Amino acid sequence: MTKPRRAIFITLAALSMLWPLASAYSDQAFQRFLPLLIDLDGWQGKKPDGMSMEMANNSMTSASREYQRGSAQLHAVVVTGQAAVGAMAPLQAGMNVQTPDGHMISSTVHGMSALKSFNTKQKSGAILIALGKEAMFTLSYNGITEDEAQALADKFDWKAIQAATQKN
Repeated sequence: MTKPRRAIFITLAALSMLWPLASAYSDQAFQRFLPLLIDLDGWQGKKPDGMSMEMANNSMTSASREYQRGSAQLHAVVVTGQAAVGAMAPLQAGMNVQTPDGHMISSTVHGMSALKSFNTKQKSGAILIALGKEAMFTLSYNGITEDEAQALADKFDWKAIQAATQKN
């Protein structure tokens, strides 16, 4: 074979071997959440990303996006699987803790179970929304008030995220 033909053959062979990997990546479960991690006005959002993991009797999928506005930060995450079950344990227990430094309160927001935490000194916290037995949405934040964080969390379509968690 001549050198140009050989180079073309090797390139085509390499592409044909990599093609199934590209297809497998495009079918990753986390990708259905990426469009739901929206742009937020006034915030610089990084590219959303995620991962899916399958093990014997256990699976986990997560998708996340980070946002920045000056020194303030947000981190939006969707998690499904056993990791979500573990993270929602304080919510399931109905945890309510208040101290001079902050609080962790179980509540209902827009008809969905929620766990809100806030650290007064650091102006940081998280809002966890239970989307099902093994699915949650969390918005963690730093450098903004609790009320502003709730207003930002409300911009995400929790019902659409919940519906996406129920797809196989």
